[in-house]
Amino acid sequence: MKIGQLSERTDCKIETIRYYERIALLPEPERTESGYRIYDESHLKRLVFIRRSRELGFTIEEIRTLLDLVDGGDYTCCDVKKITLKHVQSVQEKIEDLKKLEKTLSKIASQCSGDSTPDCPIIDSLFDSQKIR
Repeated sequence: MKIGQLSERTDCKIETIRYYERIALLPEPERTESGYRIYDESHLKRLVFIRRSRELGFTIEEIRTLLDLVDGGDYTCCDVKKITLKHVQSVQEKIEDLKKLEKTLSKIASQCSGDSTPDCPIIDSLFDSQKIR
């Protein structure tokens, strides 16, 4: 299949497919005599893996590590679980950071009357260098 067909079948933008090729997550496909890329089912399967991993928040490097394990063929469920649990920990840390962010933003917003006066505590808070630490 050509890159446009691969893009349609995986709902992945053409530019993203090319990017994954450039960073060697997706192997470069064969080319026709006229230079068109020709992808096969292995490219499709790998791209689905990459997209699904990205949807779950895995970083490019985590995906590379998982694919290296798969490509090497010598991996265990334990290897994959370790990577996944490390990712879960990262997600939990982000959730905690987002909760703190929500609390701070809610506090700032609650100090604002929302009326038509030009003095706004939200703006004042954003200019306050004492709060950045």
